[in-house]
This record gives sequence, structure tokens and C-alpha cells, in this order.
Amino acid sequence: MLDAAWIIVLIPALSFVLILFFGKKLPRQGSEIGIVALATSFVLSCVAVVQWVQYVDEANAGKEGLGAIGKNLLFAGKEYAEVEPIVHSITWWQNGAMKFGVGTQIDGLAVMMLFVVTFISLLVHIYSTAYMKGDVRFTYFYAALSLFTFSMLLLVVAPNTLQLLVGWELVGLCSFMLIGHWWEEGANSNAALKAFLTTRTGDIGLMIGIIVTFFAAGTFNIVGINQYALSSGADHTLMVVGASCLLIGIIGKSGQFPLHTWLPDAMAGPTPVSALIHAATMVVAGVYLGARLYGVFWSGFNIGDGGFNPMAIIGAITIIIGAALAFVQTDIKKVLAYSTISQLGYMVMGLGVGAWVGAVFHLFTHAFFKALLFLGAGSVSHSGSHHSFDMKKDMGGLRKYMPITFWTFLIGSAALAGIAPLAGFWSKDEILATAGQGGYEVFAIVGLVGAFLTAAYMTRCVYLTFFGEYRGHGQPHESPKAITVPLIVLAVFSVFAGFAQAVPLGLEKFVEYVEPHFAFPPVLVPEFDYGLAATSLIVVAAAIGVGCFLWFRKEEVGAFKDLTRRSSLANAGYTFLVNKYYLDDLYEGVIVTGIKGPIARVSYWINQNVIDAIVKGTGLAARSIAGGTYRVDQDVLDAGYNTLARETGASGGLLRRVQTGRLQWYALVMFFSVGAFALALVIFS
Repeated sequence: MLDAAWIIVLIPALSFVLILFFGKKLPRQGSEIGIVALATSFVLSCVAVVQWVQYVDEANAGKEGLGAIGKNLLFAGKEYAEVEPIVHSITWWQNGAMKFGVGTQIDGLAVMMLFVVTFISLLVHIYSTAYMKGDVRFTYFYAALSLFTFSMLLLVVAPNTLQLLVGWELVGLCSFMLIGHWWEEGANSNAALKAFLTTRTGDIGLMIGIIVTFFAAGTFNIVGINQYALSSGADHTLMVVGASCLLIGIIGKSGQFPLHTWLPDAMAGPTPVSALIHAATMVVAGVYLGARLYGVFWSGFNIGDGGFNPMAIIGAITIIIGAALAFVQTDIKKVLAYSTISQLGYMVMGLGVGAWVGAVFHLFTHAFFKALLFLGAGSVSHSGSHHSFDMKKDMGGLRKYMPITFWTFLIGSAALAGIAPLAGFWSKDEILATAGQGGYEVFAIVGLVGAFLTAAYMTRCVYLTFFGEYRGHGQPHESPKAITVPLIVLAVFSVFAGFAQAVPLGLEKFVEYVEPHFAFPPVLVPEFDYGLAATSLIVVAAAIGVGCFLWFRKEEVGAFKDLTRRSSLANAGYTFLVNKYYLDDLYEGVIVTGIKGPIARVSYWINQNVIDAIVKGTGLAARSIAGGTYRVDQDVLDAGYNTLARETGASGGLLRRVQTGRLQWYALVMFFSVGAFALALVIFS
């Protein structure tokens, strides 16, 4: 499968075509095609993972032809082989001597992402059979899901930046289609447009970055670009410009400050789509870009030197602003959306502080518990609150009615908060330890603050949803198995996935199998910091304690709201958060209106004074021409036709008098005519 990974990518594309053309004729409206296709891709991805592990193990054992032992990475006294990625490419198109290829690049990062994307997408496909049952565009939904999965897989296996860009843009297009799935409501269409246009802003930076790195390295090949960036002959200025432009692409796609505003609005789409976007596609594409072209960022931002750099700063800001906004949301999906923004901040900050393993490992673990939380929120909406996501009005006390949803959601919340030994604890600790030991101590503190906020807002979310008195209407009940089984599976992964990089237990699989050992910078692999881990757990426990005091002991309106009434400063802060830092007002009320208003006025003026003048002038000219044509028709053509008709009639009358029908008369006329003709010849010859 390492040589035939293109099959994994192609299957969802075929699924898209088959569902689109034949889905409505099938018993399950095309969902069966999507599920079988994703199940097949998932199984093949698992085969690829196993084969890659074997490939690396053989290389580390010194097998000839698979890579020699190098000093690229030294961890716990163990050297790892410098294993090159497996690349297959064919010519896509050619411009002179320059050939542009399309194909696959398979290494540890790629096979990990193949596993995550196909696994999460398969569970979403299964879940959606119940959640989307009876939807007016059910078949279209499944076709779009398959296309979405194909687009992300195309991006993941890209051996060059041009193919990566194609996958990147297809992912954006599919997210637009799915966020606006229920386009009949204006808010949904607006959210889809906002997501599409905001991410396009970041994509401008990505395209410029691809151009800069091409002219710097002389190739679009990703391995070649990384090799150039890490070489002694690399132009540092070009690397700074290239890294900065690529970072703008990451900011747009991965919802980093200040282009994060589209991500909460994207909750307008169906909940399964939210789970897929936030866990395995779309938003993680930016983090994947940073991990894949890490040599450019390492060189351009001097990440190995410690201190501060744009990547680390943007990630750190996003951690705090996303977590703070999650506190004041009443929509459960928006709580999780702002949580995703904050967690993506961890990943970007991790890349910025040299924690490549930590950032990618957190991408891996986050996929499971964030998909679990979103699908859990969908379960609550589907069977507990009659399709409402308002925690304060329509939820509360649901743990009694929905035990499976409750316990799985609680596991996901604990993993997100970083409670040991769940998955989120190990991946967050890897980032914080690298920051603390690599000269980025300030960012380790930011990470601890983010952990405190995460635990606190998830405590609030769990309380408002599952504790207290039920505030909805009707009779809540547990969701069907098509919904609860994916929740259970994801809960299991949320518990155990972290052991893939549990350093104290001697498990360093991400370092061994996922981190590239070829064309890759000498990143720091930190030792496990027991003191930092203990501090992190104490911070999380304190946050849960504060959350319990505010929300479990009293209703929020009695504790938190009283504080905002008593303190003008607290009220101002609360208002600031509710208005989302006024960034939407800035973007939509000032920038968009500032652009749209003058454009509208200029367009109106052009319409009234130019276009209307042209139309009116054309009309008057046509009228004048028509009048002249009418007069010519009446006075010239008709007069000519009438005169000709009269003369023709007169001639006909004469001929009728000549043609009497008497042969004697015809002979006499002929005789005189011949005589006249002969006389004329004599006279004029």
C-alpha cells in the first residue's frame, strides 16, 4: 500500500461520482456507497500504517536498501535511520523543460493522517445515517462528504506544493458546500460565504508563499524545498518571506487570530460536518501545512534559537482568545468551536516553539476527542433537546435520559481538559515540555493558562447540558445505535490514543514512526518533566474546582451574573467577550461596509449615469432610425412598389386589348412588326 496509496485517495472520489449519479436510485439513497468506500479506504490506510512501521523497523535494523543508520535524531540514546519518504509521481503538465507532477509522498506523517482522516470520516458517514435521516438533500450530503474526504486525502499525500494547493482549495470548496447545506436559511448561506471568503484571504498568503519557495528552491517538490531551507546556502530573506506568507495561509485555514471569526459561524452546517471539519479536515489542513513544510518555518523564523517568533506568538494569542470566548457561549456547538480555535492555537504554538512531535501528536489525539464532543452535541440535539443547541433553554439534567451520550461526552471533555491518563494530557504535556526546555518558557506558561481555561469552560458546558433540571420540552431519550456506537468508539480512542507517545512508559512511537528523519531540522525531543506534568494537573483540578463552585453549587445566573452586576469592570469584560472582541463589527461593520458601501455607491452612479445613459441613448437612436426607416419605407419603397404595380396593371390592360384571341389579328400584327423591323434595318444599317 505504500506504493499504491493513490488507491486510498481515489476510492472516495469514485464514491462521490457514484453517489451523485446513482445514489437516489438505491435503497439507502447513496449512503451505503459512501460507507463502503470509506470503510475500504480505512482498511487500506491501516495496512499502510502497518507496512510503514515494518519499513522503518527494517531500516532501523540496518537492512540494506532501506536506509542507513544516521545521526539525524538521537532520542534516549537511540539512533534512528534516515528513512526517505516513498514518492511516486507522474507528469501532470509541462512548461518548457519544467515538469509538474501529481502523485503520492508517503512517510510517517502521511500514513498517520490517512488513518485519522479515513477513520473519522467513516464514523461520520455511519453517524449521519441516523442524524440526517429524512433530509431533503440526503444523497447530495453523502456525495459532498465523499468529495470532502477525497480532497483532504489528496492534500495529505501531495509530493509537491501545487498538488497540495489543489487539495487545499478543494477542501475549502467542500466546506462551503457543507456549511451552507441548509441554504434556505440566510444565516447558513452567510456562514458558508464568510468561511469561504475569510479562508480565501489566508489563501492569498499561501499562494505567494508557494511562489516564493519555488523561486528560492527552484522546485515545487516538498522534500526539495525542505532540503533547500535547511541547507547552508539558503537565502534567509526568502525563507523569512516564504514562512511569513505560508503562516498567513495557516492563520486563515486553521482559524488563528485574527482570521478565526469564520470558524464559530461554520456551526451553521449539520453537526456531522462540524465534527469532520474540526477533527480531521479543513482546519487541521493548516497545521498539516506547517508540519509538512517545517524546514521553511524552522529556517525562516529561527525556531531553534528560542525566544519569540511570529508562529509561536500567533498560536499563543489564539489559545487565550479562543478559550475566553468559549466561556460566554450558550450554544453547545459554539463552545466546542471556540475550543477548537484554542486547541489549534496549541498546535500552531507547538510548531512555533519547536515541538513538532507535540503539535502533530496533539492533532492526532484532538481528532478523536473533538469528533467525540461534536457528535455528542449532535446526539443531545437529536434526541434530547429537539434539535436545539441552546444549553440554557433546552438542556440540563440529560445524564438521566442519555447515559451513553453523557459518559462519552464526559470522557471527551476530560481528554480535552488534559486529565491524565487520557489522550489530551500526553499531547499537551509534550508541547509544554518542549517549550519549557527549548527556550520558550513564556509559551509554556501560556499553555498552562490555556489548560486552566479549557478545564473551566468544559466544566460549565457539562453542567449546563447534563446536570440540574431539564429545561427543554417533550421526552428526551438516548440516541439510536448509529449515533451511540461511533461515540463509544471515539471514547475508547480518547482514552488510549495518548499512549502512542507516553514517554514515561517507554512509548515513543510518534518520534520513531511519525516524525520525519529525512530533510528535517534537528528538533528538540524533551525529557518527560514530572514537575510540569504535576503542575498541569493541579491547574486543571483547580479550574474544575472553580467551575464546580460557579456552576454546580449555584446556577450560573446566581454566581457569574451576580459578579458582572456587582463589578463594572467584570461587566465590561463580559460584554467585550459576548461581542467577540468586536472583531466581527470591525470586519463586517467597518471593513466590509467600508469596501461594499463605496463600491455600491460607485456602481449606483455608473448604473444611473453611464449604463442608463447608454441604454436611453441606444433607445433614442433606435427610435430615430426606426422613424427614418418608416419614412423611407412609406415614401420611397411603398411609392415605388405602388407605381410599379400601377404601370404593370396598365401594361397588362394594353396586353389584354392586344390579345384578342383572333388569329387574323395576330397575323396582321406580326406582319406589320416584321415590316417595321425590316424598315429599321434598311434605314439604320
